[in-house]
Amino acid sequence: MKLQHYVNGQWVEIDDMNLIPVLNPANGKEIAQVPMASKEVVHHAIEVAKKAQKSWALVPAPKRADYLYAIGQKLKERKEQLAQILTAEMGKVIEEARGEVQEGIDMAFYMAGEGRRMFGQTTPSELPNKFAMSVRSPIGVVGLITPWNFPIAIATWKSFPALVAGNAVIWKPSTETPMMAYELAKIFDEVGIPPGVANVVFGSGNDVGTTLIEHPDVKVISFTGSTETGSKVAELGGKHLKKVSLEMGGKNAIIVLEDADLDLAVEGILWSALGTAGQRCTACSRVIVHADVKEQVEQRLLAAMSELKLGDGADEEVSIGPVIHRAALHKIHSYTQQGLNQGARLLTGGKIADDGALADGSYYEPTLFTDVAWDSILAQEEIFGPVISLITVHSLQEAIEVNNSVKYGLSSSIFTQDINRVFEAQRDLDTGIVYVNAGTTGAEIHLPFGGTKGTGNGHRDSGVQALDVYTEWKSVYIDYSGKLQRAQIDTE
Repeated sequence: MKLQHYVNGQWVEIDDMNLIPVLNPANGKEIAQVPMASKEVVHHAIEVAKKAQKSWALVPAPKRADYLYAIGQKLKERKEQLAQILTAEMGKVIEEARGEVQEGIDMAFYMAGEGRRMFGQTTPSELPNKFAMSVRSPIGVVGLITPWNFPIAIATWKSFPALVAGNAVIWKPSTETPMMAYELAKIFDEVGIPPGVANVVFGSGNDVGTTLIEHPDVKVISFTGSTETGSKVAELGGKHLKKVSLEMGGKNAIIVLEDADLDLAVEGILWSALGTAGQRCTACSRVIVHADVKEQVEQRLLAAMSELKLGDGADEEVSIGPVIHRAALHKIHSYTQQGLNQGARLLTGGKIADDGALADGSYYEPTLFTDVAWDSILAQEEIFGPVISLITVHSLQEAIEVNNSVKYGLSSSIFTQDINRVFEAQRDLDTGIVYVNAGTTGAEIHLPFGGTKGTGNGHRDSGVQALDVYTEWKSVYIDYSGKLQRAQIDTE
């Protein structure tokens, strides 16, 4: 299957010399070929998007929203088909893939609703016979750069608010998981969104990503990926005075206090740490556990982890699928080796799983470390794999200090039955998302998603706050006095 770019409402003819394979991480088999766009293709996409956006901005927002309702309905009708494709190209277990497609459905309907709710403000003027208000205005052409771990959900977080606000979009998905982008482009085409308004261009960060960031007609860049790459995006975007929205890494922790419901805590830890094989920016890779219950948590985690099945995510019985590719596999393993060298104690896992049916895929055994120092590499760096590190503390205050000791600030969690400590924790944990008696994953699309410190630069995906990325505020003053009035001067 050869994928194609979608530009100006048309499928772009591709050069077979510029195709690269898309591999199923569960078995290493080729499932598609993705074209790598030249800079000329990107420039063409920008040109048509700029032209299309001018007309699209004049379409009433409720009418723009009708396209999102239609897209959401198509996603809903094809949920199972899309979930199967997602599992094949990314590897996550089918249950999670269905959940990710559902997130796209939810975002379509939610952002479509904003077509009738894109509120501004009215305010009294300080002068007589004068009306004052503010309204949202679209910005222009938006460049979207999305990662492989959530190949459709993150794209919908970004593209749907941009579209309903009146912008045109050019989306560069990851070439490791391009099939979901291709499927969404087909839906754009089927619902008849005007040519040039929604474009999908595959390619490398250098040829497509950098071109989008540097081009003067692309006014907004929304990026999700590593903190290292995001810093480069911010630097280059700042040089060109772009509005840049960044959602980057996380080193998320679950705090388990001595009064916690331990069965619930263990369930939350496993889902947060091992879901998507740990390849989530919100994944729990640290468990900050009170000394009084440390051994109990260890034993319960070991017992639960021994029941997990590793394998192809398309199998309904599988608990954990593969990681994205071999390079990721060896990177994860290098972290476990460094953890051992720094004195952490390995309780289970810590190995590449390559026996039998797993030999052709990219599988890593679910791994549990204990006695991990709060400032060690296991506790400080984002591993992006199924690795859990237990860190012992003796108080809530110490737990909060350890939680806040990393350079990231995306998600945190606390398990406790004490309401006073709940409120203290939600106040003092320095992350953009805080969960109580739940894991570090499970954000809902109607609340803002993003974090502090090395996780982001102040913007948010999802919720109405996402509209702030894709709109500018315009203040409007209407003077019906029939004479020149001067604010701050003619006030007596």
